[in-house]
Amino acid sequence: MFQVMRSGNGRLELDVSGKLDSDGMRRGLRELFTQAHGVQHGQLLIRVGDIDLPTPGAIAVELSYLPQLLRLVRQFDRCAVISGREWIRRMGEIEGAMLPGMEVRSFRPEREADALAWLGG
Repeated sequence: MFQVMRSGNGRLELDVSGKLDSDGMRRGLRELFTQAHGVQHGQLLIRVGDIDLPTPGAIAVELSYLPQLLRLVRQFDRCAVISGREWIRRMGEIEGAMLPGMEVRSFRPEREADALAWLGG
């Protein structure tokens, strides 16, 4: 599952869980681009639940959208990654270190209120 919801003018909320195949990745990315249209200096809230590794097809789809994803990242200043899994939180912060102009922090699920406060600050 890959769901995207726009919350207000500048925040997108992404919920990712379960198995992600090529069709799910394609639908999710298209929805992400649609919902992000017009956002500038926005915030991303990414909730990662129980997730399986993406299928090879899903990874191929994501790579095919890489130029658009790199442009999309420039629309956002902050990203909060929420997950109960330590390795996902660490990956989010590592990816954030490689993205100029975007600050990324990770939070445990019980700290979602802190994540929202940080995004708004």
